[in-house]
Amino acid sequence: MRNHLPWFAAAFLLVLVLVAAAAPLLAPLRPGDRDLTALLEPPGRGHPLGTDGEGRDLAAQLVHGARTALVVGISTVLLSLAVGVPLGLLSGWLGGPVDLALMGLTEVFFAFPGILLAMLLIFLAESPSTLHVVAALSATGWAGYARLVRGSVLSERARPYVTAARALGVGPLRLLAVHLLPNVAGPLIVQATFGMAAAILAEASLSFLGLGPQDVPSWGAILDQGAALFVASPHVATAAGLAILGTVLSINVLGDALRDRLDPTSEQGGRNA
Repeated sequence: MRNHLPWFAAAFLLVLVLVAAAAPLLAPLRPGDRDLTALLEPPGRGHPLGTDGEGRDLAAQLVHGARTALVVGISTVLLSLAVGVPLGLLSGWLGGPVDLALMGLTEVFFAFPGILLAMLLIFLAESPSTLHVVAALSATGWAGYARLVRGSVLSERARPYVTAARALGVGPLRLLAVHLLPNVAGPLIVQATFGMAAAILAEASLSFLGLGPQDVPSWGAILDQGAALFVASPHVATAAGLAILGTVLSINVLGDALRDRLDPTSEQGGRNA
């Protein structure tokens, strides 16, 4: 079963991506549509997953909420990588005062609880949007990637292939981009996978608190509404909670599988190597 779990997780995520991409076709009811005659209607023929407290089709909300979750998760990881990877490469390669300064900066950001800093930054925005949420989550997310890349570069730069490349006159930029970066990509991919799951969960938490994107549906906002009405209409919170659980769990399972495959010290990684 352990060997099949990553395939189930990958299949779930593939379906989620396809559903999010085809949201306008799969959910002909727009997320803003309201049926005031069917408030908190349980699952039935007209509404497969029921309706929420404002008469909106819950299936349409979840489908369009998948878009929000994936956009926030992927964008947060990409922005964090764009900031953290170059800083980690420079810190590990140059060392000395540059390394001390950059690692000191990462320690400052590590000192702040990520979700609390994100809440503060979003609170300063008048009307939080998806862009605000991505920027707030990336404000501390880059530090973990910078530290990971820096540690990998420190161990890789003493290897013979780096010495040989430098002896052949390869420039620092080419050496970092062409030789060092591909060799530190394995741990980076694994970290990015877990970072995406954390970003999706953080966005849902912010939306649950009313600090998420206000212009698009969100699983956290649906969960917030369903939690207040759980006794009378449990289908609202249950549907949103299962969507969050399935997505985050699938990404984490896939990340564990990638770590086992890319880590040469693990049993499976050793066999693959």
